[in-house]
Amino acid sequence: MSEWDLRKLRILQALDECGTVTAAAARLHLTPSAVSQQLAALGRQVGAPMLEPYGRRVRLTGAARLVLRHAERVFGQLEQAEAEVAGYLHGEAGEVRVGAFATAITALVVPAVAQLRERAPGLVVRVVEAEAAEAVELLAAGEVDLSLSLNVRGTAAADPRFVQLPVLDDPLDIALPLEHPLADRGAELRLAQLADEPWIFGRSGPWRDITLGACAEAGFVPEPAHTAADWAAILALVGAGLGVALVPRLLAGGGRGVLIRPLPADRPSRRVVAAVRAGTEGAPPLRRVLAEIVQSSSTF
Repeated sequence: MSEWDLRKLRILQALDECGTVTAAAARLHLTPSAVSQQLAALGRQVGAPMLEPYGRRVRLTGAARLVLRHAERVFGQLEQAEAEVAGYLHGEAGEVRVGAFATAITALVVPAVAQLRERAPGLVVRVVEAEAAEAVELLAAGEVDLSLSLNVRGTAAADPRFVQLPVLDDPLDIALPLEHPLADRGAELRLAQLADEPWIFGRSGPWRDITLGACAEAGFVPEPAHTAADWAAILALVGAGLGVALVPRLLAGGGRGVLIRPLPADRPSRRVVAAVRAGTEGAPPLRRVLAEIVQSSSTF
């Protein structure tokens, strides 16, 4: 048997529910002869008649009831598919894989996922931690659908494979030891005042570039006293009085022995960007997840 005709199966279902050919025809806006012809054709396809005489009427045969039992399962699956497709089109169903760096996961992705679990429980978000260029590599390889990275060298900027969207400009604050002379909150702090301090930042990667760039705009080159990439390690070094460090506002807090001060006059920042593969930017689930992430960013 090559193909099933759903229209014939619907006619079979209508006859079972209505009881007579005439009533089934009325429900389906067909003539009784058309109903009989369609069911006869279904019987020829199956290899067994669908109808048998029953007094002055007809009734379903055993073969027809067997077909109908499976048809009802098919109709149920189709109804479920229609509901899921409708949810997809409204951004309420599907799966979106998000690759993001650690602070973006904590500050942006987790709040977005929490909201989506309430508002769109049929939409599944899977999170993969990945730094900057790695997140974009995962996106290119098809291992994630949406990446959150930093707009520095090695990101998706100007790459025709991707559509890049700004999420927020994350302000950079300065982490100082509590006993530092500039820890006094009474006076506005400028980044240039820290030119002679020992600095803590990574040996490579986007955060090193961001730190060097912010300090260059303030007119100096920071002396790297210690190198670390993990925020807990950086804050521990600052708290021990071993240096100062720029930290993103998304980090949302310091560590023991650390005071975080803003730099309102210099206003250094890093740009957080989202990227998707070109051609997928119109997918409703992607748009829904990105909208929730942008909403999360509005609190910073």
